[in-house]
Amino acid sequence: MRANQLRLWFAAMAYVLICAMRRIALADTAFANATCGTIRLKFLKIGALVRISVRRIKIAMASACPAAEHWGRAARRLANAAKARAAPV
Repeated sequence: MRANQLRLWFAAMAYVLICAMRRIALADTAFANATCGTIRLKFLKIGALVRISVRRIKIAMASACPAAEHWGRAARRLANAAKARAAPV
C-alpha cells in the first residue's frame, strides 16, 4: 500500500512539473500545446552527454537532435524564471 502511495505522489509531482515546464519554458514553441506523453517522448527522452563540474553543468547534445533549439530556449527561460523568482522585491 505504501509503495503505491509513493508511486502516486511521484506521478503527481512529475505531472505538475511538466505542466509548469509547459507553461513557463515551452510557451510559444511547438510543444506549447503538447500532451505530457509527447513532451516526455520528444523533449525529455534525449541522448546527451552531461558533464558536472564545481561551478556549472554542461549538456552536450547531438547535432542531429530535432529538439535542440527548443531545448536551449526552454533552458534559458527556466533560468530567467528562477532568477526572477530569487530576486528580492
